[in-house]
Amino acid sequence: MTRRLLSAGLAAGLAAAALAPAPASAHPHVWVTARSEIVYGPDGRMSAIRHAWTFDEMFASFATQGLDADGDGKLSREELAPLAEVNVTSLKEFGFFTFSKNGEKKVTFAEPVDYWLEMNGKDLTLRFTLPVKADAPDKGAALKVEVYDPTYFVAFEFAQEQPAKLIDAPAGCALDFERPKPPSEAAGKTLSESFFTGLSPGSNFGAQFSNAISVSCR
Repeated sequence: MTRRLLSAGLAAGLAAAALAPAPASAHPHVWVTARSEIVYGPDGRMSAIRHAWTFDEMFASFATQGLDADGDGKLSREELAPLAEVNVTSLKEFGFFTFSKNGEKKVTFAEPVDYWLEMNGKDLTLRFTLPVKADAPDKGAALKVEVYDPTYFVAFEFAQEQPAKLIDAPAGCALDFERPKPPSEAAGKTLSESFFTGLSPGSNFGAQFSNAISVSCR
């Protein structure tokens, strides 16, 4: 189980969450409601992706235990900073659960910037920006951005309202998005927890549950 916790990229909170009672075949273990922004630079090329990921209530509760340093009953950005650092650092092995292509050509990302965690009531949200490296698609080129955990330990789903948007995109560009289809009942019965435990960061099982943003320009 330790290997699976590390592979989820959210080690600090998942280590505690795994202690909660759950069916042996339960998968995934963490649920995230995602919102994403595709940001364009002055040259009309994609320059970054901004994410806002809100975790399920059980994960949020476990992940934030003991972080209220001043005991005021609230969690400030400063109190959550160490957990935010753990999250973005451990996500690197998994490409930050963010995958982009221009046709068949992969788009790569630099280290996250402007990252923080915030607590709003029971909602714990991780916000971060992934700058695009020098291989950004040309201005007006079609592109695709997918968000998913290759090991399916974490399940992502676009928010129902404002799931994705373009920031400073060239005129004539528009986006479409596709939510993942849930696994079939038959698949759920045949895929055991040991199967998921054996998945490595290089596996691509979770791609079938990806959230996809497609951008096209006239």
